[in-house]
Amino acid sequence: MELYKGQANPGRRIKKSGGNNIFRIALVSSGVIAFLAFLSFMGYFFFLLGTLPKVDRLADYRPPIVSQVFGADGSLVGEFYLERRTVVPVDKVPKKLIQAFVAAEDANFYQHKGIDYLGIVRAAFKNLISMRKKEGASTITQQVAKSMLLTPEKKYSRKLKEAILAKRMEERLSKDEILYIYLNQIYLGAGSYGVQLAAETYFAKNVENLNLAEMAMLAGLPKAPNTYSPIKHLEKAKERQSYVLERMVKEGYITQAEADHAKNTPVLIRSLKKVNSEQSAYFLEQVRIQLEEKYGEDRLYKEGLKIYTTMNAEMQKAAYEGVVNGLKAVDKRQGFRGPIKYLSEAEIGNFCKHVEEGIDLPSLKEGATYQGVVTAVNPGKSEVTVRVGDRTGILNRKNMAWAGKLNLLATYGKPERKGKTLNPGSVIEVSVVTPDVNKNGAIFALDQEPEAQAALVAMDPQTGGVRAMIGGYDFKKSQFNRAMQAKRNPGSAFKPIIYAAAIDKGMSPATLIDDSPAEYESGKEQAWKPKNYDNIYRGPVTMREALTNSINVVSVKILESIGVNTAIEYGKKLGISSPLAANLTLALGSSSLTPMELTSAYAVFASGGFRVTPYFVTKVVDREGNILEETTPLPLPVFASTTSAVNLTTEDGKKPISAASSMTAVPVISPETAYIMTNLMQSVVTSGTGQRARALGRPVAGKTGTTNDMKDAWFIGYVPQLVAGVWVGYDQERSLGAGGSGGQAAAPIWTEFMQRGLAGVSVTNFPVPGNVTFALINPRTGRLAREGSEGSVTECFIPGTEPTSYDGDATNAGDEIN
Repeated sequence: MELYKGQANPGRRIKKSGGNNIFRIALVSSGVIAFLAFLSFMGYFFFLLGTLPKVDRLADYRPPIVSQVFGADGSLVGEFYLERRTVVPVDKVPKKLIQAFVAAEDANFYQHKGIDYLGIVRAAFKNLISMRKKEGASTITQQVAKSMLLTPEKKYSRKLKEAILAKRMEERLSKDEILYIYLNQIYLGAGSYGVQLAAETYFAKNVENLNLAEMAMLAGLPKAPNTYSPIKHLEKAKERQSYVLERMVKEGYITQAEADHAKNTPVLIRSLKKVNSEQSAYFLEQVRIQLEEKYGEDRLYKEGLKIYTTMNAEMQKAAYEGVVNGLKAVDKRQGFRGPIKYLSEAEIGNFCKHVEEGIDLPSLKEGATYQGVVTAVNPGKSEVTVRVGDRTGILNRKNMAWAGKLNLLATYGKPERKGKTLNPGSVIEVSVVTPDVNKNGAIFALDQEPEAQAALVAMDPQTGGVRAMIGGYDFKKSQFNRAMQAKRNPGSAFKPIIYAAAIDKGMSPATLIDDSPAEYESGKEQAWKPKNYDNIYRGPVTMREALTNSINVVSVKILESIGVNTAIEYGKKLGISSPLAANLTLALGSSSLTPMELTSAYAVFASGGFRVTPYFVTKVVDREGNILEETTPLPLPVFASTTSAVNLTTEDGKKPISAASSMTAVPVISPETAYIMTNLMQSVVTSGTGQRARALGRPVAGKTGTTNDMKDAWFIGYVPQLVAGVWVGYDQERSLGAGGSGGQAAAPIWTEFMQRGLAGVSVTNFPVPGNVTFALINPRTGRLAREGSEGSVTECFIPGTEPTSYDGDATNAGDEIN
């Protein structure tokens, strides 16, 4: 028994000793692991310390700021930016606005040293109770650290970095300096960074002019700028505003009475939209391309350059609206193409939600076009209800009359007669006749996005400064700049270049040319037989009559007379760089040119014979006020024989830059030839194919152009102070259809633009060079006429080209081209 007991007790002691050993091993292992973990953490911590960005650079806070683009009159016309921001000093920010942000975002801001430990505990407790992340604990200092010094990665390591940097910032910067950075850096929705631009975007005010109600609404935005947007969700914005006001009361910044008054203060949501980038987009893009190549992306988008341009803001607006109106008129003449698509009733909600996201105003803009969906049809009243985003309105029969007779069906689904039917679910374009009130009661007109495109370019013929440019219907959908890049056949708009070359070769407006059928060898089986647009042949006509009525056969005979190479060289002299066809079809505009090229060529006639290079930028200034470049155009002497240069200097203000030679105004034709061409093209407007331009009510010279099958429509015209060119056509060439000629499709756009663009510009006659002579002639014979002769007219000549004989004289039957 004792032996048994003796054997048993040692066994139990051995077992107990083994348990102690395991415990000791586990304890030691845990300690080692913890120590290694501590060492790893400390290593990582010190690694972070070594890799974190320097806080010192925040002392000289230079955030990316907007580069501003100004028009010729100094008005703001555009902006370039990565973050749309205007920096405002903290001493200009109202004290109560600062208090509103502090109360809403970091109540202990003035007490903590970068990290709010009590706030962390409070937030953790609330999140634990609610079982979700209901509240954060980042201080304003941490938010600045994250925004300015860190990437937006969502990792625990970033929170550690934030904490370290926040502590460092509090050691090196004052509370006011941190607030200065925060209030200028923070994103507040609607593309606005910083409190100044947010104040402009939501309330059309400068930050110092905000009232308490507006301040509280702004201070509520950092939590979720889109959710609490006053533009998109005003009720939610008011709820958040109320929360901020109550926080301000709790922190002792305002009284309860002040908070209640602010809650009851009506808030008017309206944007101080300084620029309309939509109407200036193509012009601004040309400037952007030019400056980005010269200064680089960072400098252009972040350094707050001030860019002064040749744009006339009113002309640019007139150009944009003229092109939009003109293209819609062309398009509507082709008829209604039908709804864009058809939605089921279940699809309407998502579609309208997407549309609403693109509307950045409290109400729809009068005259603007939106996509809407038909939600109800009332055949008895001949009207339909249309929903645009969250708004509804009425489209009545009167406002869709242009589309002809439309069937109105009350059922969903794609109808058999697609193009002539409106029914619930039909997605259509509508323009706003009367804006909505409280998202109801709008009056709409049926609209349609044009398929054709257009380009317009207008420039000062004396300097080359481009005053307005439109490169297409909608820049957002197509950045292809048709004014600068689209090469299209100019048709008869090229004829003035042929005629000018002929004038320089000794012909005159009174020279007779036989308007009769002709044929030319073409190298093919059939000879080429140019035809007149109207298929009428008039017999002998003067050059004036031929250009006035755009007679094709006569133009070909003139070109044959002077020689194709002469015309090609003449075109180059006027600034045309595109290849020109070395055959007689050149007379009918068979060689493709850009609208800028052709308009620049006409500018030679308008300037009295000088060729100027189109340019867009007059001056660039950096954020410190240093001039990086400057263009100073010198006025051209009227009909002078000397060159007038456009002075271009570099930032040192001394050496001319490499582009100086291309900016020189060069006399390329005589003032007399320029004037005679102007005089001839005045007849085109007063009694020829460009008569729509007469509506301008001032001296105008110009020429229409229409290509085969009406694929291209042109009108280039000018007054002494401005030359402008318009092109209309499809990108993928096809006929413009009825009303697609230059006089019907392009001239109305040109006329609307010039009527508005020249408002306030004095009416001026084209100056007559002293060397031009005038004589009374008989336009039927091209000879001199005696005073009182029936049908006689006064004609202008370069001395030596005028006729010398009268009707009935036996000799000198007059010049005539057969």
